[in-house]
Amino acid sequence: MKCPHCGNELKEGYLICEKCGEEIRIVPDFEPEIENSITETLSTLASMQEGKDTEEVPAVDQTQTELFTESEDMAGSGVKKIWITLVLVLLFVIAFISYGLYSYHVQTIDFQLNKARTYADRGAYREAVDCLEEAYRKHPEVAEILFLEADYYYLQADNDAALSALMRIIGDERYASEDVEEAYDKMVTIYANMKQYDKINELLRSCPDERIVTMFQSYLAMEPEFSYVEGSYAEVIPLKLSSNTAGTIYYTTDGSKPDKNSQIYTAPIFLETGEYTISAFFVNDYGIESEVVTKTYIINLAVPTAPEVELYSGEYSHAMMIAVEETEGCKVYYTTDESEPTSDSVPYTGPIPMPLGTTLFKFVNISEEGISSEVTLRTYTLRLRGAVSTSQAVNNLVIRLVETEYLEDAAGHNKRQSGTLSYQFSSVLLVGGEDYYTVYEYYDDGTGLLSRTDKVFLVQVYTGEAAQLSYDTKGNFVANPI
Repeated sequence: MKCPHCGNELKEGYLICEKCGEEIRIVPDFEPEIENSITETLSTLASMQEGKDTEEVPAVDQTQTELFTESEDMAGSGVKKIWITLVLVLLFVIAFISYGLYSYHVQTIDFQLNKARTYADRGAYREAVDCLEEAYRKHPEVAEILFLEADYYYLQADNDAALSALMRIIGDERYASEDVEEAYDKMVTIYANMKQYDKINELLRSCPDERIVTMFQSYLAMEPEFSYVEGSYAEVIPLKLSSNTAGTIYYTTDGSKPDKNSQIYTAPIFLETGEYTISAFFVNDYGIESEVVTKTYIINLAVPTAPEVELYSGEYSHAMMIAVEETEGCKVYYTTDESEPTSDSVPYTGPIPMPLGTTLFKFVNISEEGISSEVTLRTYTLRLRGAVSTSQAVNNLVIRLVETEYLEDAAGHNKRQSGTLSYQFSSVLLVGGEDYYTVYEYYDDGTGLLSRTDKVFLVQVYTGEAAQLSYDTKGNFVANPI
């Protein structure tokens, strides 16, 4: 006997083919409806024959009976045999056709699917799945089989089995892109309902279809992207970190492994001179963590030269201006309180009047990249021998302003404003070859808050004569007597 499926010669007594694994059915399984139809047909024919055999024969003369008995027996016997033969042939044909139709029908995908749905409607999901597995062996190219199987497993709360069924779809190139997309959608839904967001992340990271990945991007936790490739740079770089979706980036700059207690990225990381090892990872809104990515940057910036100050340190008896030679691409800052100069210190904008007494100046060049030079130190002592004091100079100025009716009194009242004016010494200035004290004017509106006006007055260092500072057409200082 040979296997009806593959033709392999079967061993005696074997009910399963050793080659293809198919079950050998000696007697086919009929559909109940078809089997009942055949049985009904056979029963009807049997009843008809039985009724004919038992039909009552009318009484006849004994003589007539004897005359025709022999001939009738012979003719009736032949007719009876013909009828029986025809009936048997008809029954065989009906049975053969019925079996053929049944055998074809049970092999169709619709039969298997409907059978599975019938079981499922009764709540018999295990039997439904068995039907679907049988259908899958015969029709592995039909995605609907696996979708139904996944649904029935899911209804039984067997999520792993449902996911396994769907995995067969996304891992088989025979299925259409629409089927693959639907399989991913169902798997993501199952994982999301189970709150296994890390599984969604793993699933999407292995997906070769960028379009599908984009559809579920919110679940994905990709490594942070760096705005600069690692390497060496001759400038300060504003390093930006970005993620594929909403979430938080954690990072370190010393090469250590970051965690959720590390610094949170919110703004560009400015890398100045030195070597930096930046490590970062991303956590999306579902708590899924990406892998840690690490990049190394070496920043070699040119250090600017220290500022060149034209006036040397020393003691001076006349007002001098302190000038600094500026460097292209740099800005000069300075301090006079012995603190170290930074970009927050006083910017150098032009020659500085030398202060009275002894003053320590510290100058620094700071490049556009924020690199500081070495500090240049200068100590100046200005002593004006024979000069009037600064307090006397301010007093002389106020007296002169009252004399000219600029002020109403020495308290600083005037007709132009409701508040008062006051005057403070600022520095010593060389004007027209002579030394002058510069005095700034301030206004007090009555609140005690002083605001500087645009007027600058001068008082001759040695004579105490007052004047007002102005400029000629060439921009030089001019002392206009009051």
